[in-house]
Amino acid sequence: MLNQYPQTAWQPSADIVTLKKRAQLLRAIRDFFYHKNVLEVDTPALSHAAVTDQHLHSFSTCFNDPMSPQEKTLFLQTSPEFAMKRLLCAGSGSIYQICKSFRNEEAGRFHNPEFTMLEWYRVGYDHHQLMAEVDELIQLILETEPAERMTYQQAFQQHLKCDPLTASLDELRLLAGRYGYQDIAANESSRDTLMMLLFSQHIEPHIGQERPCLVYEFPASQAALAKISKDNPLVAERFELYFKGVELANGFHELSDADEQRQRFEQDNQTRLSLGLQSMPLDKHLIAALKHGLPECAGVALGIDRLLMLSLNCASIDQVTAFEHHRA
Repeated sequence: MLNQYPQTAWQPSADIVTLKKRAQLLRAIRDFFYHKNVLEVDTPALSHAAVTDQHLHSFSTCFNDPMSPQEKTLFLQTSPEFAMKRLLCAGSGSIYQICKSFRNEEAGRFHNPEFTMLEWYRVGYDHHQLMAEVDELIQLILETEPAERMTYQQAFQQHLKCDPLTASLDELRLLAGRYGYQDIAANESSRDTLMMLLFSQHIEPHIGQERPCLVYEFPASQAALAKISKDNPLVAERFELYFKGVELANGFHELSDADEQRQRFEQDNQTRLSLGLQSMPLDKHLIAALKHGLPECAGVALGIDRLLMLSLNCASIDQVTAFEHHRA
């Protein structure tokens, strides 16, 4: 077997010049937050709980605890969000983290199962204020013009001539069928799945081409961990950032209601079971922290590897990663 080993497989997938530029990028980000007095933190990569989102798949491992007769299942974080919120509840103030995150079943041009994430939370901010800070960081790193802003509803109306907030399941099926997704649409019972399909295939490629684009006010059914708008209960106070066809960031005006958060987790698990997926253990520590009290805040997660791809005009995440998963 050893003589079949490719002689270049030991080498990094990114060249050394790129890795030096990666280090410069990380330093620039740290300087950005240092001058804003935002505290850098470090939280565990392993957790007893996992995300319940049906679209995220966690890696798991077994821990043979010497203090326990039974082995324990631990999950690699898909993002540091839950642990960082516990720090916020403990009084940390505004914080950020640059860390490895892990997502199973994700590999391709923009995906590696292990990737680097920047996540930060600003106490006292809402999603509009955080969008402005995200825009400020992107202008600094990528030297772009200020970002364009549009609502999720405006994006659908402009590119698909459809109102996603009021369209019925049948209307979305019909629209998906027009774009060649008849087989998917015929058996799909989720409005959100069809909206996400249409958005990713027929809106994302057309927005943020000349300058970054911030899309906000996602449907309330796609709130995840965001507050529902008091002004319009059909939308959540959530945003995403796109540039040159790449989704760069996902942010929320953070939900602070512990009971509602638990309810959302439980509903997610019901959805997972209906799809034949495993129910995931809820993060009881997070729920307890939210009961203690999460300060008014907004948070966002941004992909460092994708940011570097855009900065260096690279075609694949492999070109900016020291060792992509085949070489790990």
